[in-house]
Amino acid sequence: MKIGIDCRTILNPGHGELAGVGHYTYYLVKNLLALDKKNNYVLFFDNRFRSFSQFEQANVAIRTFPFYQYKKYLPLAYSQMLISAVLDREKLDIFHSPANTLPLPYNRAAVVTVHDLAIYKYPKLFPGALLDRQSFATKILVPRSLAKAAKIIAVSKNTKKDIIEEFGVAEDKIEVIYEGVAGGKKDCPQADFFQAVKHKFGLGDKYFLFIGTIEPRKNLVALIRAFRNLKLIYDSPVKDYQLIIAGASGWSDAAIYEAIADANASILGQKKQRHGCERRSGFDNRSGAKKQKQGERRIGNERRLNQPIRHLGYVSQQEKLSLLCHAASFVFPSLYEGFGLPVLEAMSLGAPVITSNLSSLPEIAGENNALFVDPSKEAEIGDALQQIVMDVGLREALIINGYRRAQEFGWRQCAQATLAVYQAALAK
Repeated sequence: MKIGIDCRTILNPGHGELAGVGHYTYYLVKNLLALDKKNNYVLFFDNRFRSFSQFEQANVAIRTFPFYQYKKYLPLAYSQMLISAVLDREKLDIFHSPANTLPLPYNRAAVVTVHDLAIYKYPKLFPGALLDRQSFATKILVPRSLAKAAKIIAVSKNTKKDIIEEFGVAEDKIEVIYEGVAGGKKDCPQADFFQAVKHKFGLGDKYFLFIGTIEPRKNLVALIRAFRNLKLIYDSPVKDYQLIIAGASGWSDAAIYEAIADANASILGQKKQRHGCERRSGFDNRSGAKKQKQGERRIGNERRLNQPIRHLGYVSQQEKLSLLCHAASFVFPSLYEGFGLPVLEAMSLGAPVITSNLSSLPEIAGENNALFVDPSKEAEIGDALQQIVMDVGLREALIINGYRRAQEFGWRQCAQATLAVYQAALAK
């Protein structure tokens, strides 16, 4: 077979900047190439990507879409036609799009991977401007792509169910193939690196950790309030703990930063305070004199150490690994996930997990491997945090069971199953 794969979501893997579809595409392609020396592959990148050498081998051809820098000047339909023309020129047996959509004019055999349908299931969690920009994709491009694809890969049973319910696709057209988990406890950075991370971000020794985009879907306001309520209990079991939130800002994040400031002020018994990220989000109630001192950094990070809840912003791959390896628990109370890779990553690094009982998360985490909560109930989230701290036996069981569960998700298995889907799609 001559197999084409759209790799445009892979941008900077050398720096750990692999999120979402880019993460999936990178590890899938790397494992397909390691596994399959028989078939020929054509990998399509845009011309921003430079690290082609890691994909070069005898049965691989690299192609770039030469018009990326002109994309904003091209009508969408014309852009679709150009992409289709580049693909047609290769005379592929199978084309795989790992990001929900196919070029509309492309009529050869194709496979599409669907990661989640959050924008369909929970449109109220997305800003109106984004919904407007995505309307062509959500109303036309995605439905037509799923209709014309020979096979559809869903990354979970829950996502398969959503595809059937939303688009009426035949069940036998969809194959569930789980993503893999890269790495494990061996990848935990050394202790001196963790000490540097603690100093950089002003962290204590004990903390709960969330990592993800700062957006409403992640349900962070409920987590923040649950932690605050638990901290305010007399002789609280989490009195020595921080809540650490790491991740880049997304959309509609102002309420989350407001909740952080309110909770910190309440816990510390102070007037409402604002940290730098909140000020950049528009919540700046400081006097003019204080605003002049925006660049001030006190020696020893004492200003930051007393914050019970810290938002770190984007963290590097090594910083993320270090934070996960030393967390009292990884807390992920998301309202909807197509797969929930962060949960498996935490488990693979030995962090006990608290997560939602919704969407794909119970399916992926597996029974008895995590604490599940109703994400709409702050009291349940707080109870789970307390259980992790007070029940040592439970915490150890979650660490052991979670680690075992993570070992069931491998990228080699994902690549093998995907190759079988290519063969089935070509036969169809």
